[in-house]
Amino acid sequence: MTPTPRDALLTIRRELAPAERDNRLVPRIEQGVAPRAVLAELAAQQYRIIRSDRRSFLLLATRCADSPAGGYFARLAEGESAALGALTAFAAGCGLDQAALRAREPLAGCQAYPAQMAWLALNGEPGAVVLALAANFAAWGGYCAITARALRRHYGFTDAACAFFDFFATPAPELDDEAVQVLAADGLDGPKLAEARRHGRLLQEYELMFWNTLADLHPAPAQQPDPGLGLA
Repeated sequence: MTPTPRDALLTIRRELAPAERDNRLVPRIEQGVAPRAVLAELAAQQYRIIRSDRRSFLLLATRCADSPAGGYFARLAEGESAALGALTAFAAGCGLDQAALRAREPLAGCQAYPAQMAWLALNGEPGAVVLALAANFAAWGGYCAITARALRRHYGFTDAACAFFDFFATPAPELDDEAVQVLAADGLDGPKLAEARRHGRLLQEYELMFWNTLADLHPAPAQQPDPGLGLA
């Protein structure tokens, strides 16, 4: 029996929820031990990602302009435009101006996600893409919420500099509602669910690759063994 669109969304979201230790960078940011150089690189890589994803969403909106999915993707593109404006304040807090952002080289592990998103914009079945994206947004929002708190607490960033992460961390139940409406209008069947799971899994793995690529730029110091635990 095919689940309802909302049940399908919640089920795939639970299936794709990353394990607590999968992300090696966010816990370091949360503790205030990630170096500022990593934060600057995060800003530079996101600068490329946001601009690419905005174009991908606009292409998807054009592909299905006469269906409810078109409006959904157009709103996602508008959100990327707002996020891009907020990102410049975070980058400035990291010491990067527009010229410096543009000059930073792309890192393959960070740019795999937008490359997959661009592939989906050209090739993905729109309903399956809607479901995959909606299922993945919760994990990204959770990472942003942790980062926003840590930037204020440990790094002294202003509210304006944290606005990029606040934007994605703010719950948006209306987006879930719209995704459900799109899926209800588009129809949901077994093949579409399978495709959505496939897209969602890849997006989740590429998102973790983004964070972990940044983490590997400045690995955490190896923990020294406690001398009191040695064997006689």
